[in-house]
Amino acid sequence: MAAVLLDYSELVLVFLMPDSALDRKKQSAMWFGGDGRLLVVQKTGWGKSFVYFIATKLLREMGAGPTLLISPLLALMRNQISAAKRMGVRAEWITSANMNEWPEVEELLVRDEVDLLLVAPERLANEHFRDDVLSHMAERIALLVIDEAHCISDWGHDFRPDYRLIERMARTLPRNLRLLATTATANHRVMQDLREVLGPDLRVHQGSLSRPSLFLQTIRLRRQEERLAWLAGTVPQLAGHGIIYTLTVRDAELVAEWLQSQGLDVHAYTAKKETEEKEELERALLKNQVKALVATVALGMGFDKPDLGFVIHYQTPGSVVFYYQQVGRAGRALEAAYGVLLSGDEEKDITDYFIDTAFPTRNQVQRVIDTLEESPQGATPTDLRRSLNISGGRIKQTMKLLSLESPPPVVKQGSKWQLTAATLGQAFWDRAERLTELRREEQREMQEYVALRSGHMEFLVRALDGDPEAFEPPDLPSLSTSVAPVLVREAVAFLRRRALVIEPRKMWPAGGLPQYEIKGKIPDELRANEGRALSVWRDGGWGELVRQGKHAGRFDDELVDACVRLLQRWSPQSAPEWITCIPSRRHPDLVPDFARRLARALRLPFRAVLQQTGEPEEQKSMANSLQQALNLDGVLEVHEEPLPRPVLLVDDVVGSRWTFTVAAWLLRRHGSGEVWPLALSSLRGS
Repeated sequence: MAAVLLDYSELVLVFLMPDSALDRKKQSAMWFGGDGRLLVVQKTGWGKSFVYFIATKLLREMGAGPTLLISPLLALMRNQISAAKRMGVRAEWITSANMNEWPEVEELLVRDEVDLLLVAPERLANEHFRDDVLSHMAERIALLVIDEAHCISDWGHDFRPDYRLIERMARTLPRNLRLLATTATANHRVMQDLREVLGPDLRVHQGSLSRPSLFLQTIRLRRQEERLAWLAGTVPQLAGHGIIYTLTVRDAELVAEWLQSQGLDVHAYTAKKETEEKEELERALLKNQVKALVATVALGMGFDKPDLGFVIHYQTPGSVVFYYQQVGRAGRALEAAYGVLLSGDEEKDITDYFIDTAFPTRNQVQRVIDTLEESPQGATPTDLRRSLNISGGRIKQTMKLLSLESPPPVVKQGSKWQLTAATLGQAFWDRAERLTELRREEQREMQEYVALRSGHMEFLVRALDGDPEAFEPPDLPSLSTSVAPVLVREAVAFLRRRALVIEPRKMWPAGGLPQYEIKGKIPDELRANEGRALSVWRDGGWGELVRQGKHAGRFDDELVDACVRLLQRWSPQSAPEWITCIPSRRHPDLVPDFARRLARALRLPFRAVLQQTGEPEEQKSMANSLQQALNLDGVLEVHEEPLPRPVLLVDDVVGSRWTFTVAAWLLRRHGSGEVWPLALSSLRGS
């Protein structure tokens, strides 16, 4: 057997032969018997998984131990498990998605009946997995596979910070352990990062990055309604099935709903969906049962449909790496497919937000450390949110990043975070500064791409430090860059009809509101009903007009008419019989003036029964939900008896929903009927 074994580099050369996938499998039956560390950089769809599936199968036939595969996404793992089993490899996984199966999987590992174990990088930080699973199989692991290895690099820190745990793991690995890292996207800088983590003896094999089947095009359409109109006019004309990528969950839902209203069978695919629904949507696209999925990055690595006819981006992503990975899902097994990038005004604000929030600031880190110093017994995430005016997401990310430093200045013991004797080194801030500037460069690079008239694939390959190849673009016509005025008008009308639901809060914040002496569950009879927001702040429907009115000090009468029509469509079960509003000392006339005009239009009485008793900070300055709730504690009161009938409670902008929650509780407690919240704009997804 040893006479026919090859080392890693020879194995890759075998895979480069221009043969079918089946032939590749046969040829790669010659496997190596020694050690080696290899990074394979090959474009999506090349067949990187063949390397480790076949290696696993042959190593097991030789009597070696199992393969440990570290993979970042559940969707990717599901596909890998299915593919492995089709090749006769016994694959199991240990993730947050199958906790009830862990004991069974662990028993199979003990009996040596698992060929390939898949785990997410977070498992490496899990005490049970490290002590009770990994420690018992560590000496038997024949091959360690790190999929989507670019996440190890500094570049990938904000996508999956737990990949940094692999760096610590790599330092302790036996030098003769076989290690295979794979990725479709790695420029020279990323590859150097990986050498530093996985060892200077890491061999790198990089194939061609060119995708000759892709017809790439960029179209600048600044306004939201223009891009919606373009999609409605273009997608029905495209052959086959595809993916439409958006930068946010809110836009994925918006675009899907719009295209559905235009008669297209499309669905939103986001991280908010339950696992079962995401699997069902994936199957539907694989079987060509839907025209397209409108997706965030949640549908990315690991989704494999070789005959995707198009990938369209509703907005420009923040980097070439992200874009190449996503657009490369089209046309893998087709002679020609479209990759179209639309560009709009809001994308810079979105990518700026991602860049600005990737790392905590020095001030935020110091405030976290100061809080922990004052809590010798440790602090829960709720304790930190109560003490710090920092968003919950930022606190969570800060604690994660600090805990991944070596040595870590903070550790989690049970449910509480505690300080250690270690201090945060300057290297952390140097890395934050370097990566922030890198993100800015990537953002500028993508705007250069948007401005291209030709040479799109060459630009992408050069940006990824590949060697552009001379090839003729596929024989497809350029898509129209203009939009039909009638579709633009329909898109504006759609945005103006699309009211957002304001879900009522059912619980008071952790610890309650001391001045109101309330905590726990909000009784049903004292809770707000489901409300509506007329628009998203600054959107292409009513949102921009709301912004203008707020700055001008008076809302346009057109917004009054729009709210009347909204109420007609909404038709609450117990119709409001009077109107009141949220008071404000900073803008005492803005909302009451609008509410009075709305009351006249609806022929309902208006009563200003609520008043402010203090000077709270502006809600928009409160960074997390707990702080927003505490900011309202004792601030509102009822100074005039409410009418004992259903009421429409009006405010200009809704964000955390705590203002509506407290106001509704006060109104119901003082004898009002059901409370129906109505806001002109929602900050959700803005």
